[in-house]
Amino acid sequence: MVTGAGAEPRAGRVRGERARGPSAALDMALRRRPSLVLLLLLVRGVELSCIITDSQTNDPRIEWKKIQDEQTTYVFFDNKIQGDLTDRAELLGKTSLKIWNVTRKDSALYRCEVVARNDRKEIDEIVIELTVQVKPVAPVCRVPRAVPVGKAATLSCQEGEGFPRPHYSWYRNDVPLPTDSRANPRFRNSSFVLNPETGTLVFSAVHKEDSGQYYCIASNDAGSARCEEQDMEVYDLNIGGIIGGVLVVLTVLALITGGICCAYRRGYFISHDRSGESYKNPGKPDGVNYIRTDEEVREPGDGVSTGKMASPRKPGGSPGERFELCPAHEPLSMPPAVCLWGIRSAGLVAIPI
Repeated sequence: MVTGAGAEPRAGRVRGERARGPSAALDMALRRRPSLVLLLLLVRGVELSCIITDSQTNDPRIEWKKIQDEQTTYVFFDNKIQGDLTDRAELLGKTSLKIWNVTRKDSALYRCEVVARNDRKEIDEIVIELTVQVKPVAPVCRVPRAVPVGKAATLSCQEGEGFPRPHYSWYRNDVPLPTDSRANPRFRNSSFVLNPETGTLVFSAVHKEDSGQYYCIASNDAGSARCEEQDMEVYDLNIGGIIGGVLVVLTVLALITGGICCAYRRGYFISHDRSGESYKNPGKPDGVNYIRTDEEVREPGDGVSTGKMASPRKPGGSPGERFELCPAHEPLSMPPAVCLWGIRSAGLVAIPI
């Protein structure tokens, strides 16, 4: 649907304000069918006519300009189409401008300028406002399926194709909802606010009466569209069930903790060696297990200092044999074997273990 400045809603031909001037007169007209719709416009386009009704100049110069977002660009200049309408516009006859495949981006002010050199008023113009209105498509609605009593809920409705921007309205069980539930006694048990500009329906606290089928309608001057119905259920909270569930969880945690403590006290977490025997204290850092001899203290004069622990002896050796560790600075030919110095009457002998 296309309208022009000063247009009558049901006029088949809309004429603009007649230009003033004693020798040059302009008449701007927007020609369209009374039942023209957006789809037809997108296919056939729209025709803007700049009609010269009286002029002394045989071939006046015609220029069309487009004014949009405070910027002026040429549409028809120097006998050719220019700008963003190069491939979608043409000049019919000498004055009429035809625009094909009209979109909402073509909404702007179009100015027809006439230059008549032989007239007393050489230059005259007229401006028409072109507004392309686009019917909304089916909006996208979001409705929560289930909400507990007393909780907040938000329903949204969005549509991005309609022009001018559509307004939104919500329905519950085919009944239109007011912008504020407090303004209508019929909805005194509800607490919601509807924003027709954004399409949001906000419940501060839902009640059982708010359950039902919801849908939204987006509408503007070109038409309207609606989304599919969606159910919203409002249910009661089971406080007893929630408390019971919490108690069950706490009981299970207490049983698990008690079982772990009992297992620890009974020794289930004590480490064992690979053979299954209880873990023994490790030997000295030098890797030698020291054993006591039959004599707790050595006799003086044998070259070995006395102490609680006698010098080591080789397992299986006679009690008369004594051994001591090899000096740390002596290199070993077969590491990591441990060697001991045997103390005999004939001398010291190194014996690897």
